[in-house]
Amino acid sequence: MGAIGEIYADLDADVPEPEFREAVETKVEEMGGLADEETAAMLIAHELGDDTVEGIADIEAGMDEATFAAKVVQIGELRTFERDEGDDGQVVNVEMADETGHIRVAFWDDRAAAAVEELAAGDTLDIAGRPHEGYNGIEVSADDAEPADVEIDVDLDGADTIDALSLGQSGVTLTGIILDTDSVRTFERDDGSEGRVANLTLGDDTGRIRVTLWDDQTDAIEEFAPGATVELVDGYVRERNGDLEVHLSARSSLDEIDADIEYAAETTPIADLEIETTADIAGVIRSADPKRTFERDDGSDGQVKNVRVQDDSGDIRVALWGEKADRDLAPGDEIQFTDVEVQDGWRDDLEASAGWQASVIELDSGASATAETDAEDGDGSGLDAFADGTGTDTGTEPIDERTADDEHTDGASDADDASEGPVEFTGTVVQAGDPVVLDNGSETMRVETHMDVHLGEEVTARGPVADGRLDADDVV
Repeated sequence: MGAIGEIYADLDADVPEPEFREAVETKVEEMGGLADEETAAMLIAHELGDDTVEGIADIEAGMDEATFAAKVVQIGELRTFERDEGDDGQVVNVEMADETGHIRVAFWDDRAAAAVEELAAGDTLDIAGRPHEGYNGIEVSADDAEPADVEIDVDLDGADTIDALSLGQSGVTLTGIILDTDSVRTFERDDGSEGRVANLTLGDDTGRIRVTLWDDQTDAIEEFAPGATVELVDGYVRERNGDLEVHLSARSSLDEIDADIEYAAETTPIADLEIETTADIAGVIRSADPKRTFERDDGSDGQVKNVRVQDDSGDIRVALWGEKADRDLAPGDEIQFTDVEVQDGWRDDLEASAGWQASVIELDSGASATAETDAEDGDGSGLDAFADGTGTDTGTEPIDERTADDEHTDGASDADDASEGPVEFTGTVVQAGDPVVLDNGSETMRVETHMDVHLGEEVTARGPVADGRLDADDVV
């Protein structure tokens, strides 16, 4: 049958064999002898196969192989490693993009060396490779690559904006306003050293995004206060709980700069909020209760603070849990609350719960809030209508007694508590050794498991907790 016949026999496409062989001969001529008939046949098969995609956004990890055209954005360092058989291998990661998104493509061995020597940012390639789940999302291991004569509209010199970020993107440079910061959390690595992680919220005129800082980068939490304008250089984009995040590595930088950036927050009018949804709201603080501490069922201490916020459509009580209860909020402050959970509150009134995933943003440093839709009631004057003390102040009723299970967003579970029954903890793997360490954005959990997990992977562990460790019966 021959190599070409075997490739054609495996081809899942409705094309006669004579036409396939003719296309192979044409491909050999087009490549000027750089590919033999077998290689050309494989390229034609890739082009005709079901895994040919319209763009990077269509690539899925379950594909046997994907063929696509993309532009080179950034070429990584050539790395040498030792295989299990003892021989050396080489790999280089190349970030590529098209109009639909970014993806990391791995070139191996001879292709890796050729990529470093011959490729440059701006080159356009036809790639055929095997998609798989990688550290920063879907990645492709290249089987074949050749120059592509197509136009791909990707501006390599343009500044990144938050709304244009895509999963897997690296080398990210952003300029924005720090909207909110969280405290630094610590965890223990396998070697006994202490790791640190923290988050801040960054906004520009296109949106906002959560930024994760590791180890020495967490010093920025103390250096920069909300309202500071900063430039973030060499970040990379990952996904967490369905949302994109920018992470900083040891090579990244975060510096305060003098620039005019405006954050325009889009929010939902309070009158339009619906129960059991997550929303962004903004308004003027009408009243604020003192912080209250309480004891959970497991004996640990919790704290909560209630404020009532009002916009030109209505008002709602916002419960601030954990460290957010320490925020100094006073009547007249204009505040945006992001990612709050709308719940059935006291006396059947709606309540917004601001837990670890929420941000509390003061709207007085280049930031402004606009509602997604104009409220039917009110004069359209926005927050200013309530900043002078006018309007209806309904007050803030005392919060009903709750336990840790009722808080929903006060940190999932406490890593240092003991539990008689099984608990569930979902977080990102920040240590893949023994024990596995998960971080959920509010706290870390050490997990005893025989399952293989990878750094950056989001997993859920279930099992009993004792002495600050979760003995996992199941990890998914």
